[in-house]
Amino acid sequence: MIAAGFGFRQGAAIDSLRDAYDRARAGRAARLLASAEDKVEAAVFLELAQALELPIRAVPASELAAQDTVTRSPRVRAERGTGSLAEAAALAAAGPGARLLGPRAISSDRMASCALAEGSIP
Repeated sequence: MIAAGFGFRQGAAIDSLRDAYDRARAGRAARLLASAEDKVEAAVFLELAQALELPIRAVPASELAAQDTVTRSPRVRAERGTGSLAEAAALAAAGPGARLLGPRAISSDRMASCALAEGSIP
C-alpha cells in the first residue's frame, strides 16, 4: 500500500497540496493521505482528500517522532521531533517496515510538501 504524507503551511491552498502530490507521485497513486493530527482537520486537506477520493490517517506526534526521514529540517525537528513531516507521516501511515519511495517533493509555491511511502498495511 502506498501512503502519501503531507506537510503544509497555514494558508496553503489545495493547488499547493495537489502540486506537491503530483511532484511526489511520479505516476504512482496513493491509497491513503496522512499528516499530523493537528493538520488533518484543515479544510484544505479535507478538500484534497475529497477530490482524490482517498481516506485520511491522522498520525500522532509520537509516531511522527519515531520515523527516520531522509530530509532533516532543523525547524521541523524542533517543532515536530522529526526531520520531515511529510516523510514521517507517509512512513507511519504505510505501516511497520515501510520505505520511502523518494524524498519529499515541495510545491512550486513552497507552501506544501508530500512524500510517498510503501508499506505493509493492506
